Amino acid sequence: MAFESLTEKFKRIIKGIRGQARLTESNMEDMLKEVRVALLEADVNFKVVKSFIENIKQKAIGAEVYTKLNPSQMVVKIVHDELVELLGSGDSELKFENNKPTIIMMVGLQGTGKTTSAGKLAYLMKNKMKKKVLLAAGDIYRPGAIEQLQQLGNSIDVPVFSLGTNVSPVEIAKKAKEKAYNEHFDVLIIDTAGRLQIDEPLMKELNDISDNVSPTEVLLLVDAMSGQDAINVANAFHESLNLTGIIMSKLDGDARGGSALSIKHLTGIPIKFAGIGEKISDLDVFHPDRMADRILGMGDIVTLAEKVKDEIDEKEAKKEAERMMDGKFTLDDLLKNMKRIQRMGSLGGLLKLIPGMPTITDEQKERGEKEMKTFEAIIGSMTPEERRNPEILKNSRKVRIAKGCGKTNADINRLLKKYEQMQEMMKRMQQYKKTGRMPPGGLNLPGMGGMM
Repeated sequence: MAFESLTEKFKRIIKGIRGQARLTESNMEDMLKEVRVALLEADVNFKVVKSFIENIKQKAIGAEVYTKLNPSQMVVKIVHDELVELLGSGDSELKFENNKPTIIMMVGLQGTGKTTSAGKLAYLMKNKMKKKVLLAAGDIYRPGAIEQLQQLGNSIDVPVFSLGTNVSPVEIAKKAKEKAYNEHFDVLIIDTAGRLQIDEPLMKELNDISDNVSPTEVLLLVDAMSGQDAINVANAFHESLNLTGIIMSKLDGDARGGSALSIKHLTGIPIKFAGIGEKISDLDVFHPDRMADRILGMGDIVTLAEKVKDEIDEKEAKKEAERMMDGKFTLDDLLKNMKRIQRMGSLGGLLKLIPGMPTITDEQKERGEKEMKTFEAIIGSMTPEERRNPEILKNSRKVRIAKGCGKTNADINRLLKKYEQMQEMMKRMQQYKKTGRMPPGGLNLPGMGGMM
């Protein structure tokens, strides 16, 4: 995940601040030096770093943190607020039109995944924002671009407007706008052509489209992996098109995150969406305050809650909770919950959203993902009776299940051990429910570390 290295450095810096009984100009200067180095190593533009450090200094002096007995919380708040400001506080929300379609024009260089991102944005608008969405295929030059958009549209049940490759992109955009108005669509997303580099014909075509359809939003797709070059691309497009926002792709990759922290300050264009994976659902609204929380190692409980809400029906969740509290937790329940976790995203990505969660290595993440898939295959090879009553799983049954799913008896035993540990946790929860007293060992799930 982008910012991973930066987050680790900030955690260490904050821990050092909290170890100080009183903050002095000297140890404040030491802390700021560490922050400066951490940001530069994360590929944040040096002008942005300089401004960031100066702002923290000024606010720390203004807040009189040196006179406080416990200044660390105030310093952390100042750093947090500056990160939010850097990432685009207050202007990262998408603008929607009233009583007419919101027209979004997608622009960017060829090869950045613009067409895929148009599909992801349509999915997000339709499923999370409950909008009636129309996609328009305006890239008539790249082989397969129109077909790709149509396949994406079919996969998410969103119509795609196309006039083929022999009609100008301007005419396609105009006709798509007419259809969006006539058929009362809430949102029209126009996928435009890109080039390998910025050139005059590209910009003229994009300007002609913009002049003819008057888009509400002009969103530039940039790749987080491109580093500071993303700033140059954004400035060049903005100079010609007056961009309203940025979609930052591959924020789930191993990019250092410098472009995301630099781009708003240097271009004035806010990040509005973040690509966090390859799946069609892997595009999120960008929240500067939540991203600042993550960078400082504070987790992101709001985003986690939203992901859970998207996947779990409230009434169903209540019934399941009651069943669990009554000790009726079966392997079917375990399978259902594992599938939910997989739909919400990678295990490592979800754990990062939990405040105070210790850092886990890539190896641990991979092991956890692999074990979940193994358990899913094993449970899928069981009969309904075996899932409801795992105690009947004697050796002969285990041999049959192992052959059926291509796993081993040892894998099955490991699953059953995890299941027993979960049952033990349910008993502890029942004890807590009855007595109101925390049982010995708390409510931790024994052996959960093994999943990692």
